[in-house]
Amino acid sequence: MLEITGLRAGYGAIEILRGVDLAVGAGEIVALLGSNGAGKSTLNNNVCGLFKPFGGTVRFDGKDIAGAAATHIVEEGLIQVPEGRRVFPNLSVRDNLELGSYRRGRKDRARNLDRVVDIFPRLKERWTQSAGTLSGGEQQMLAIGRGLMGEPRLLILDEPSLGLSPLLVEEMFALIGRLNTDGLALLLVEQNVVQSLAIAHRAYVLENGRIALSGRASELAENPELRKSYLGH
Repeated sequence: MLEITGLRAGYGAIEILRGVDLAVGAGEIVALLGSNGAGKSTLNNNVCGLFKPFGGTVRFDGKDIAGAAATHIVEEGLIQVPEGRRVFPNLSVRDNLELGSYRRGRKDRARNLDRVVDIFPRLKERWTQSAGTLSGGEQQMLAIGRGLMGEPRLLILDEPSLGLSPLLVEEMFALIGRLNTDGLALLLVEQNVVQSLAIAHRAYVLENGRIALSGRASELAENPELRKSYLGH
């Protein structure tokens, strides 16, 4: 579904990504792992049209989307849940969710609202509450729910476990697994190496703007270089 080849990108004259190759197939969970500053969010922002790449190609379902408008990319069904949740704090839970269908999924908005609250019953309990007053875990549920309202064909989750308690992290990864079981392809961008590799089909490790390792997630979990760098043993 998503095919990135030789992607070079950055900000101003500073090049962050130096020729990244990455692919996500239909029905896959692919993990993109790396420490802070490795270039993970830069990749997301260029794939999703928030910035224009310096070079390389980005294809979604066979169509070249490198440098396309973010609105067009969302309309195609490639949707990002950004790092830091980015909910609209002064709007209600319901209003935040409805905004998720602004560009895509508007026709089935009522059905999708029902689906999201079926996945996240807690959001129904907070229906009229301002999003800024929710807990961190609830805001993450809301951000993912808002993404689902756009009927994604591929959903990019940028650091979904960031700042959550260990129990909520477990719940978040279980949810990601359920969404994938329902057929949704996901690109999971994470620092949480152990749980990401446990749930993903394939994975890439990004270091200093380049792919340092890639392969089946089960094999990378046993890779001595990765274990030493990220797990300390």
